[in-house]
Amino acid sequence: MTIKKTSNVELKKDHFRVSIFCSARVNKGDPIYKQVYNLAKELGNRNIDVVTGGGPGLMEAANRGHRDRDNKNNSNSIGLAINLPKEQKINHSLDIVKIFDRFSNRLDNFMLLSNAVIIAPGGVGSTLEFFYTWQLVQTNKICSIPIIFLGDMWKGLIEWVEKYPLKRGYLERQDLKYIFVAKNYKQAIKIVDTFHKEFLERKEKGLKVCRNNIKYRLY
Repeated sequence: MTIKKTSNVELKKDHFRVSIFCSARVNKGDPIYKQVYNLAKELGNRNIDVVTGGGPGLMEAANRGHRDRDNKNNSNSIGLAINLPKEQKINHSLDIVKIFDRFSNRLDNFMLLSNAVIIAPGGVGSTLEFFYTWQLVQTNKICSIPIIFLGDMWKGLIEWVEKYPLKRGYLERQDLKYIFVAKNYKQAIKIVDTFHKEFLERKEKGLKVCRNNIKYRLY
C-alpha cells in the first residue's frame, strides 16, 4: 500500500465520515455529476469527511464538491485508490491519497472509515461495494451504518432483492433496515444528518461511538 499526503493533514479517529461509491465513467455534463458534487459539498459544510476511490468521474465530483465547501473547516477529502493494469488517474481534489494493490484490502479500509455509505450510479465496482457493505452490516462484522442509494438506477435492484431473496426466505426484512433510497442529494443529506446528529450527541455525552474494527488498519 502506498500512502501519499497531498497536504499536511492527519485523519482524526473521531470524525464522522461518509464513503461515496460511484462510477469513474461519468462526465461533468451529466446531471448526476452535479448531484454528487452538491452532496459532497453539503457534507463538507457539516465538517464531515468524504471518502472515495480517488479517481475520475463521480469520484472527482465528490472530492471537488468537498473541496469547494463554503465552511472551511478541518474535514478531509480522502481517496482510496487502486493500482490497475490500465492506470486510473487520481483526481486533484484530495487531501489524502492511499493507493492499494489489492481490492480486498482497499474495501476493508473503506469499511474501517465509514460511518455511512452512499451508493451513487456505478457499475461492477459500485455494486460489489454495496453488497460487501451490506454483508458486513447483516453479519454484525461492522456497525449498523446507513447504506444510501442515490438516484433511480438502483430501484430495480431493490425490487429484485424483495421479489426473490427476501420472498424466498434467503434473508429477513430486518436485513433491509439500514438500506435507504434517496431520489436526490437533498434527500441523501437528510438521512446522513439523522445519523450524524446521533453520532455527535453520543460524543457530547461522553458515550462510546461505534467504530468499525476490521483486520486492515489504516491508522
